[in-house]
Amino acid sequence: MANEITLGRKLPFKNSIGGIQAVYFMILGDATAFTMDSINTDVIEAVTGTPAAFKYEVKGAGTTFNETPISSIETGVTSFEQKLTVSLPKLTLEMNKELKLMCWNQLQVIVKDNNDNYFLMGKKFGVDVTGGSIVRGGAIADMSGYTIEMSAIEPVAANFFEATTDALLTTAGVTITVGA
Repeated sequence: MANEITLGRKLPFKNSIGGIQAVYFMILGDATAFTMDSINTDVIEAVTGTPAAFKYEVKGAGTTFNETPISSIETGVTSFEQKLTVSLPKLTLEMNKELKLMCWNQLQVIVKDNNDNYFLMGKKFGVDVTGGSIVRGGAIADMSGYTIEMSAIEPVAANFFEATTDALLTTAGVTITVGA
């Protein structure tokens, strides 16, 4: 049978942490192809095209990236629902404009976690902004900023990049722009 399980797993060391460091927004289609590692075909080694990734640094529990496998006995189909919630404090005119553009476009999103792993959300079908809020808070210590909710449905879980730093991501073919 072609789809056999190939590995077992021991209980891992307790040296992994949760959280997201940054998200990188790209327009779907700017990356025209992905070269996968020849040995581990689930890892992206290089990107072709002209993908411009706009880096948003994030901090705290307000930004999460979760994937849910959805497998149907009736249809024989398995897919992966990818959900990203991004919390961006501080309202600005520039960010209002960017949020509008994010809502109008289909995106691909690179997510960098606190373990220096990079994942590609929406590789094949893209990512859509599905909700969120622009909040001003009621009390002086409440958030004034943005919460953006995004989702994608893909045939496989988000691929890892071979990169562990922004420099290696750039070497793989992604141009990174960092804001002020």
